[in-house]
Amino acid sequence: MMTNHQQRAPEAMIYQICLRGKLDQSWAEWFAGLEIVALANGDTLLIGLIPDQAALYGLIKKIRDLGMPLISLLPISSTSNKFTSHEQA
Repeated sequence: MMTNHQQRAPEAMIYQICLRGKLDQSWAEWFAGLEIVALANGDTLLIGLIPDQAALYGLIKKIRDLGMPLISLLPISSTSNKFTSHEQA
């Protein structure tokens, strides 16, 4: 018998990822497809469509390899406001 998580097909989701510290636009190619937003408090948001859980884990690994602390990782709806929980710089 399959569990619920095994029955569902992987779904692309838009994620908002907050990192401690600043990433400038020179990292845009490394985080292909994600918007890099500098926050007024010096932290960084990465926002964009992640195709599936494997891609999400790969992105988390990249963040770990940079040595940047992960503050939050939030799935957001494509129809919601991207900057709901942080102020944009």
